Amino acid sequence: MTEVEVRGLTKHFGRVTAVKNLSFTAPAGKITGFLGPNGSGKTTTLRAVLGLVRPSAGEALIGGVRYGQLARPRRSVGALPDAPGFHPGRRARDHLRVLAAADGLPDRRADEVLGQVGLASSGGRRVRGFSLGMRQRLGLAAALLGDPAVLLLDEPANGLDPAGVAWLRGLLRSLAGEGRTVVVASHLLSEVAQTVDNVVIVSAGQLRFAGPLGEIGATNNALESAFLKLTVPPD
Repeated sequence: MTEVEVRGLTKHFGRVTAVKNLSFTAPAGKITGFLGPNGSGKTTTLRAVLGLVRPSAGEALIGGVRYGQLARPRRSVGALPDAPGFHPGRRARDHLRVLAAADGLPDRRADEVLGQVGLASSGGRRVRGFSLGMRQRLGLAAALLGDPAVLLLDEPANGLDPAGVAWLRGLLRSLAGEGRTVVVASHLLSEVAQTVDNVVIVSAGQLRFAGPLGEIGATNNALESAFLKLTVPPD
């Protein structure tokens, strides 16, 4: 079982403090909703977990070690960034095969994960013809290539229609049921409330709440105010 631990994480960008003394744990076998308004420090935190930014203080650990210390990091951790990039002229299957080859994975994994995300019939299509929802599914396929124990997903429902959101919910529950650690970042609690087990809420780079979803109703007024902001899409 591999959990994600964030301990006293702080990150400064010049005079701006993006994350301040943030600590929480995302346990294995559970879906953790990582929630906060845009600009609250969610993406910076995920990038710190993935070793893409160096903390000013504190640390982010995966199974007790930093991302860069993992023997096969891309096989241990799958990530869907907030804006996944694809070569528009490349076919979906070829995109995945390139990623698989870079990590020593067999070509067959491309077709396996395409089927897993509902794109089995679209592997030969060029990405330029994909809708936003299809691109999100392709990004999920890329995250799943290495059969990772940990998944870090930034706004994974972006671009999905209601049927797609329901499909995603089932996929994430299945993955967590296999013992994986799943972290889903979102700015809308209403979007993940039917999916997650635990919730971590951040605002202005600081922790506001961490615990089971059902405990949110027992929080103080300040947290309830932040909770309401998370349930309403921004103007």
